[in-house]
Amino acid sequence: MKDVKLFKNEMAGILGSFLPFGDTRRAWNFVSLGHGDTDFDGIIRELNQAGYEGPLSVEWEDSGMDRAFGAREACEYVRRINFSASEIAFDSALTNR
Repeated sequence: MKDVKLFKNEMAGILGSFLPFGDTRRAWNFVSLGHGDTDFDGIIRELNQAGYEGPLSVEWEDSGMDRAFGAREACEYVRRINFSASEIAFDSALTNR
């Protein structure tokens, strides 16, 4: 699990690799989970669809946030968004059994 924030900055280019991480002029930066543009809901749904039941590891990088605070917040975020797949499809839940 890793998050990134995209910024509209045509001056930086899509990679912005000439600017150091954390520089707010970059077109993107790694941020703490839940603070960026990554679709974690979609990721969890795909993992559930594939039957994945393993761990969700956090790779934390955020130049603008204290590491201890960010790591703790990221772990809490992952626990909060990690839902299990449904055992039954919605339409099937409405039928009489």
